[in-house]
Amino acid sequence: MTPPKDDPAHIDLGLLPEWDLRDLYSAPDGADIKAEFTAVEARIGAFEAHRGKVAQLSSEAFGKAIAEYEAISEIMGKIGSYAQLYQAGDQSDAARGRFYQDTVERLTTQSGKLLFFGLEINRLEDAVLAAKMTHPGAAKYEPWVRDMRVARKHDLSDDLERLFLDKSTTGRTTWVRLYDETLAGIRVQVDNATLTLTEALNQLSDPKDERRAAAAHGIAKALSEKTQLFTLITNVLAKDKAISDEWRKYERPVSSQNLANLVEDEVVDALVGAAKDSFATTAHRYYALKAKWLGKKKLNYWDRNAPLPSVPHRDVPWSEARDTVLGAYGAFSKDLAGIAQQFFDKPWIDAPARAGKASGAFSHPTVPSAHPYILLNYLGSTRDVMTLAHELGHGVHQVLAAPQGQLISGTPLTLAETASVFGEMLTFQKILADEKDPALRKALLAGKVEDMLNTVVRQIAFHEFERQVHDARKNGELSSDRLCEIWLGVQKESLGPAFDFEDEYKLYWTYISHFIHVPFYVYAYAFGDCLVNTLYNVYATQAVPGFEQKYIDMLKAGGKLRHKELLAPFGLDASDPGFWKRGMKTLEGFIDQLEKMG
Repeated sequence: MTPPKDDPAHIDLGLLPEWDLRDLYSAPDGADIKAEFTAVEARIGAFEAHRGKVAQLSSEAFGKAIAEYEAISEIMGKIGSYAQLYQAGDQSDAARGRFYQDTVERLTTQSGKLLFFGLEINRLEDAVLAAKMTHPGAAKYEPWVRDMRVARKHDLSDDLERLFLDKSTTGRTTWVRLYDETLAGIRVQVDNATLTLTEALNQLSDPKDERRAAAAHGIAKALSEKTQLFTLITNVLAKDKAISDEWRKYERPVSSQNLANLVEDEVVDALVGAAKDSFATTAHRYYALKAKWLGKKKLNYWDRNAPLPSVPHRDVPWSEARDTVLGAYGAFSKDLAGIAQQFFDKPWIDAPARAGKASGAFSHPTVPSAHPYILLNYLGSTRDVMTLAHELGHGVHQVLAAPQGQLISGTPLTLAETASVFGEMLTFQKILADEKDPALRKALLAGKVEDMLNTVVRQIAFHEFERQVHDARKNGELSSDRLCEIWLGVQKESLGPAFDFEDEYKLYWTYISHFIHVPFYVYAYAFGDCLVNTLYNVYATQAVPGFEQKYIDMLKAGGKLRHKELLAPFGLDASDPGFWKRGMKTLEGFIDQLEKMG
């Protein structure tokens, strides 16, 4: 828990904003959400008249059917978003958990009634579909139809698709909920304080070694008490995915996520290969420097995010964080800053770190007819400022893409990270330019390097952990010891010989929620970071005229264009292996600067 105001450890961050979900619905039991749920169920019932008849629809009727499907999807998306955000506010609240589960089950039942539409579209021959897309009302949905048909060879029969969906409410969805509620309920004993997991993890960035060590040991002990449960959840969900992949005939565990990201397997392989090839010239080199700066022969695992010594530690008040990020956005584009300002002027951000609240941070797009909501756990660190810049990038992107509509506004995870990481880079460069003290500039540069290592090296290590876990699970259930062994192996490979890993660190895989929520999500962060490093280089060198407008147009496109089309105006191509190496060179260049500083 955050220390009380009369505690000397209390940090005055100013008034932290909390979101107001009444922009979506008045309350979980409000008349508005009840009426909208009832109305959309009636519309779904009427829409089912198209079942078995999609092939016979005229082009105009086909367009009208998709428009109705989109309208229904948006209402269901709004209800589902509200339930998810409401639960995220306090995952330890049983009443919120029940509301969330009941909503998911009811939405899943209704979604099952709509499955036929996409399946019947995917079964159309190309020539037949082309004829249906000629009317303007249908043609506007071409990107949605195009992307849906990417997975057509992996579609199952209507009955099997319905079974997979219906069973998810008592299968995958429930296991994920159990994981989230367990994680939210963890309390960490650090010296004489009882902290949430988020607060304890934040102490791993404390300037004092003894505080970092105490937090690290406390986290390990708390995680050890739940390891057996997290092992079971991981095994169940890995097997669940393997069953689905086998039925759908995916070649590798990662293939389904690559397809969802609309990125080719070989592009992801090139990214992973480039990142792994750089481990020695990035992470290993940097952490050897850090060990020297901290006066240690070897770093302890809790030193990974330690601030540099002899640099005054300062907590950043919320108002300063807001002004810094808005200033950075505004220096690049007044239009982007204007959109970002709305998040602060309106109750669209939930910043305090509360007991039971979802850990980490996110920007939820909700639906185009509403607006995004940002969740943070703001504790005043410089990293928290960068997290604000990151999530605000997502939020601005989501606002700009919203006019594309419910079916086309969403972007693949890989491209979804572009605006967020670019926002981070803008903020970092502004802070660095404003800082004149050499020691503080060094600390800022080191912090940026660590953020990039966390985004690229650490996430690719996470990706390797997932790959090995899912591959090994094919041969039977994995023990906690085996999962811990895989975790330590990828951590040692990626972070390098500068670290001494205590045995307890083997448990730290258990709190990485991305493994549970979206398998193989994590490489999207590295994809976005390397892409932005290259993109920012184009901007900084003024290599492309009209960069600002081209960038905004890219964000406005939402899911309308693929990565090759989006990057073409900047003269970039992610399918070129050299593209990823160019992105890693930015990180290596920052480390070069730090080596020169000594």
